[in-house]
Amino acid sequence: MVAIIDYDAGNLKSVEKAFDYLGEDAKITRDRNEILSADRIVLPGVGAFGDAMEKLHQYGLVEVIREAAAEQIPLLGICLGLQLLFGSSEESPGVEGLGLCRGKIVHIPETPGLKIPHMGWNSLKYDHPGRLFAGIPEGAYVYFVHSYYLQAEDSEIVKASTQYAVDIHASIEQGNLFACQFHPEKSGDVGLTILKNFIGIPREAR
Repeated sequence: MVAIIDYDAGNLKSVEKAFDYLGEDAKITRDRNEILSADRIVLPGVGAFGDAMEKLHQYGLVEVIREAAAEQIPLLGICLGLQLLFGSSEESPGVEGLGLCRGKIVHIPETPGLKIPHMGWNSLKYDHPGRLFAGIPEGAYVYFVHSYYLQAEDSEIVKASTQYAVDIHASIEQGNLFACQFHPEKSGDVGLTILKNFIGIPREAR
């Protein structure tokens, strides 16, 4: 079962529908036992960093997510869900993120001819081999909606990047933690393949 963490994020249903399409049992939940007993976990996200962290604390989910990471349950962050895995964001100064990965979330710089938020299809460049991208050729297009982006501290965890004003770290993999700045659930067949690859990642025994 895939547990989709429910903290009132905007893309819960579209993520659930994508897994349903793939024939995978997916459940939107904030129940600790359901999350920790799941085969895989998804941390979705649309919105502001500070508001999201406030909701995660409100529902008691911060420690649950950290516990799931320690238990080596495969976890996929999507869009804001990627950003929340890190320690902080320029969007919400003073707000502490989950701190599971090291890096910073910064605003996309104003650039003539480019609109912010970045909304649309961009191609991926592979920085390092990533399990999410098995069977997907480099240069595949995926769908982005964001104003802030990741600058990972450790370049080795960056599996894919894209260009939009700057070099944007578009996907990371660190142990059992996976994340995409883009929306695989809105990225057509490429996105479905990414989610299918995530489904195939086993939960490792501690």
